[in-house]
Amino acid sequence: MSRHHVIVAGSVLVDMLGYGLIMPLLPFIVKTWVNNAIVIGLLGSLYAAMQLLAAPLLGTLSDRIGRRPVLLICLFGSAVAYLGLALAGSLPLVILAIALGGAAGSSMPVAQAYIADTTTAERRAQGFGLLGAAFGLGLIGGSAIGGLLSQYGLALPPAVAATIAFLNALWATIALPETLPPNRRRIQPVRLTTPFVAAATVLLLTQIRPLLGAVVILNIAFAGLQNNVAYFTMTRFGWGPEQNAVLFVFVGLCAVITQGVLLRMLQPLLGERHLAGGELGLMALDFALVGLVHNESWRLFPIAAMFATGMGLAVPALTSLISLRAGDRRQGAILGGMQTLISIALVIGPLSFGFIFDQIGPDAPYLIGSLILLGAWLITVLTFVRPKPVTTGSLHPVEDSEA
Repeated sequence: MSRHHVIVAGSVLVDMLGYGLIMPLLPFIVKTWVNNAIVIGLLGSLYAAMQLLAAPLLGTLSDRIGRRPVLLICLFGSAVAYLGLALAGSLPLVILAIALGGAAGSSMPVAQAYIADTTTAERRAQGFGLLGAAFGLGLIGGSAIGGLLSQYGLALPPAVAATIAFLNALWATIALPETLPPNRRRIQPVRLTTPFVAAATVLLLTQIRPLLGAVVILNIAFAGLQNNVAYFTMTRFGWGPEQNAVLFVFVGLCAVITQGVLLRMLQPLLGERHLAGGELGLMALDFALVGLVHNESWRLFPIAAMFATGMGLAVPALTSLISLRAGDRRQGAILGGMQTLISIALVIGPLSFGFIFDQIGPDAPYLIGSLILLGAWLITVLTFVRPKPVTTGSLHPVEDSEA
């Protein structure tokens, strides 16, 4: 991978730095005003809802004006959002900062399109794996910053994150080239920048529709767990920000090892199909195990390691399969539409987990999450058992990469 790929991965890292910082600290930031799972879920859903509004616009905008300017807007916007969170002295200001952070943190489809512009089909999954490693590093960094610095006040961690985001934006301004030449740029209709139209447009593509369904289910479960787990550990084990930070850092380290090392080893051997199907099954087991942990909190760590491994292999594999089947001419729009669906899932996950937690009990969200992940596994397996559909229109299916 080139240094330009590293810079693009840095934009994803900064996005996840904020997300990794906010999620473990969110119950502690807002408990001065509220203290229940559904409100924390609502705030997590707000972050995702802003991504839902911004992702299709940014994806199609990058197809029109290029990847570089859109990435720079996202990076500088993240810096402003973190600074706003550091200065927030009331719940409405916290809400405003989280909303801006969600909108600015919608660079993933643009980063994926950048990778698609500059990699061959055979190396695309590895390119997406680099983004996944950045995802994990951002989670580590955000969680470590939040956990280590929160003892000096809850305003200090987002202030440090704002400084890192601003420096990364300056680096990208100087060093990041454009990858989409003018002759490959495409002006999409304005209606495709609206989130639900963008989502409906990609769902009309029969060659990727089942895989998109699996991605949605996976992200509902993932978002619910990530938003709810700090409240779960605070309620069940009495953990504070420091203990939750250790757990999030551990998950991030496992994700980096998985996507930086294991993916490079396993993708050529197994191919995207087997990685996606096998790891979805593993994550279904992990969710059930979380729901069964009652007294010995240390058991969360091996479960988290298995979850990070499954997520770290399944996400780039599914993304690569979708990208390869979609064709080359509208990567930004297709991946932006996929990100819209993911954002819908990220809205649903925290809300549903928070509601189930309050109404049924702490175990219920994870046991139910296990069942829906089994559904995602089944969808993925059946997709490759049945013959591949023939697609009409301007997009043509591309054969999936296999070893």
